[in-house]
Amino acid sequence: MPVAPVTEILVCTTCRPAGSSRELPPAGEALLAAVMALHTEERAAGLQVRGIACMSGCARSCTVALQASGKPTYYFGDLIADAETASQVIACARLHAQSTDGALPRNERPERLRSGILAKLPALGVL
Repeated sequence: MPVAPVTEILVCTTCRPAGSSRELPPAGEALLAAVMALHTEERAAGLQVRGIACMSGCARSCTVALQASGKPTYYFGDLIADAETASQVIACARLHAQSTDGALPRNERPERLRSGILAKLPALGVL
């Protein structure tokens, strides 16, 4: 039986909403910490979490991407760095992991990930 690809949650650690003080830690770090804590607490099988220093979505921070082998990559922005967003990111990543083709129709995504999509990239090597 083939093993389902792992969906990786990428969280930009350098994201700062416009006007945020450079004296404070980046909001992206707070979002990554919240996603990692929830991932650890729930022991979310089929998911991995990784922080990335700058995903070039600076004007649309905070940003998160979902990727898996053989599935499209989704890149989201304009996220709030809080526990509710972390919960919705995990829920959306589960949908991505459980989908055979990785499709995330807008109306099936959690509320905070329905808008703010920055990109949907086709799966690597799939025509």
